[in-house]
Amino acid sequence: MFKKILVANRGEIALRIQRACQELGIKAVMVYSEADREAKYVKLAEEAVCIGPAPSALSYLNMPAIISAAEVTDAEAIHPGYGFLSENADFAERVEKSGFQFIGPTPESIRIMGDKVSAKQAMIKAGVPCVPGSEGELPDDPVQIRRIARTVGYPVIIKASGGGGGRGMRVVHTEAALINAVAMTKAEAQSAFGNPSVYMEKFLQNPRHIEIQILADKHKNAVYLGERDCSMQRRHQKIIEEAPAPGVPRKLIERVGERCVAACKKIGYRGAGTFEFLYEDGEFYFIEMNTRVQVEHPVTEMTTGIDIVRTQIMVAAGERLPFTQRQIQMRGHAIECRVNAEDPYKFVPSPGRITMWHAPGGPGVRVDSHIYTNYFVPPNYDSMVGKIIAHGDTREQALARMRTALGETVVEGINTNIPLHRELMVDAKFMSGGTNIHYLEEWLGHRTR
Repeated sequence: MFKKILVANRGEIALRIQRACQELGIKAVMVYSEADREAKYVKLAEEAVCIGPAPSALSYLNMPAIISAAEVTDAEAIHPGYGFLSENADFAERVEKSGFQFIGPTPESIRIMGDKVSAKQAMIKAGVPCVPGSEGELPDDPVQIRRIARTVGYPVIIKASGGGGGRGMRVVHTEAALINAVAMTKAEAQSAFGNPSVYMEKFLQNPRHIEIQILADKHKNAVYLGERDCSMQRRHQKIIEEAPAPGVPRKLIERVGERCVAACKKIGYRGAGTFEFLYEDGEFYFIEMNTRVQVEHPVTEMTTGIDIVRTQIMVAAGERLPFTQRQIQMRGHAIECRVNAEDPYKFVPSPGRITMWHAPGGPGVRVDSHIYTNYFVPPNYDSMVGKIIAHGDTREQALARMRTALGETVVEGINTNIPLHRELMVDAKFMSGGTNIHYLEEWLGHRTR
């Protein structure tokens, strides 16, 4: 096992990794930007290194600064968390060439799964169901592009191979709009991701967003930890996640989960990963794989009893997975609400000083957050300041516990989206389960203050 790990991230995930290290008896080195000097995990750290000024490009995305921090503190491994450099194959390569262990997949796996065209091709080979579409990158010939679209059937969606976070996508409903849409998406892809290649898929009208969590070690062992429903989204950003997915047959989850495990073994995957699918009319369609720990990992931890971050560290150190697929038991239901520092009606970011913070408690309630009373939420980063997770024996009990938890939570000095979550927890359609990825946007369109 490692003696010292550098945590190359910030916010609640940095604190989450720090706690896992403490539990394993590992020293955690925390890095921070000048804007995060007062963060809880920095105050709690045995060792902390400032890696630059507030802008991400000069701190959390600064590869030489992070690797230098690992060198001067004698760390043995680097945990990238999520976001920032967590899915950057070049960073993973530089970490390992510098003599450290990257707590995540190999650079090769990140490259395969980071490019959506190569990821889809790898999944087709492994028998994972994919959305009908082009077999690879779209050709330049307009005649061929039109032929592919006719075969797939309108509407289609043009996607950037290197895209993510809801960017680099365009829906096309008619052949007349097709060629112009491809050209525009290519230009956007080049500008945003430095990669102009695009591909085409059938545009599913009302799907749900369901993902399968996997864990794999260096010894060709892999397991799946059930599924999460992440369909409650605004502008392609998840707001609420839950496990298991309401109304999806267990046998179908098992079949897809087994294929995900087979795919991991085929590409030699290691660490934590998430296969993301669209689910419509009883069918799963692979869209992408995230090669890191997810923001929503706590709902899986609550329903399986497995510590995903701890397991990431253990398998990175060369240990075998401490459980087999048969030993994984799903128990009850868990729901997570992301708490963002933003206006709950206009969604304008709300950085500033927190004058009062009171976290909820009680049976089955978990809070993952780095904030505290008098903490200053910086304006430089993502607006998420924490997550409230509620677990119960049934979905109804989890919802009831979440309603109580949200009612107990106090955040003063800044705006948060907690009022939005309180409304959604009593919405009849959400309470019945199985809403699609468009539901929240439509609900917001009809919402009155």
